[in-house]
Amino acid sequence: MFAIYKKELRSYFTTPLGYVFCGVFLAISGFLLGITTLYSGTVDVSSFYQVMIFACGILVPILTMKTFAEERRQKTEQLLMTAPLPIFKMVLAKFLSSYTIFVLSLATGCVYFLPLSTYGTMNAARTVGCLVAMLLVGMVFVAIGIFVSSLTDNTVTAAVGTIVIILVMVAASMFNGLIDFYPIRQALSWISVYGRYTYFTYGIFDFSALVYYFSLTVVFLFLTVRVFDRRRWA
Repeated sequence: MFAIYKKELRSYFTTPLGYVFCGVFLAISGFLLGITTLYSGTVDVSSFYQVMIFACGILVPILTMKTFAEERRQKTEQLLMTAPLPIFKMVLAKFLSSYTIFVLSLATGCVYFLPLSTYGTMNAARTVGCLVAMLLVGMVFVAIGIFVSSLTDNTVTAAVGTIVIILVMVAASMFNGLIDFYPIRQALSWISVYGRYTYFTYGIFDFSALVYYFSLTVVFLFLTVRVFDRRRWA
């Protein structure tokens, strides 16, 4: 498993994808941080990270689109499926490599806090809460991207499909106030990624939200494993 993880991680930096993702991520996060904090005259980063969720909904699919789709397109998928390694370890290695790039980009973006802290005292609890929330949300987004990439051999289709699913899950809570039918509202609340994120922006560690994000990640990774199990025996 570690060999596949290293191979996938190295592939992000032997091709332009890893550099492009990190560069675009830092450029967009720097721009959004400027207009949500410095331009507004505040050092509270809660609004910044709330906007970044939507940005990550577009950026993360670009990061994950090639994970399995590229393997199918290049006809190297059979090598992975016949390797002496359980499929769930193969899926986990791909997931961890993509998630590592996301975490590195997010951590690098924290350097923007240094000039921001010179304008005032940042709320440590809210800042850490936002970072933890972004790590959890990013984890779910990467798992969704891995799953969608396993369904197609076209990287563009994988990216677009992932963006659609993520934006639906992010925007779900926004439609709750427009719907009176309780079962539908409950369903929207369950799939809402954004609704559970808001607790962390106030510096509140919500254990149920933590379980939700981990559960959602496991569900999409499990679905990815099932895709390959079915394909292996087809």
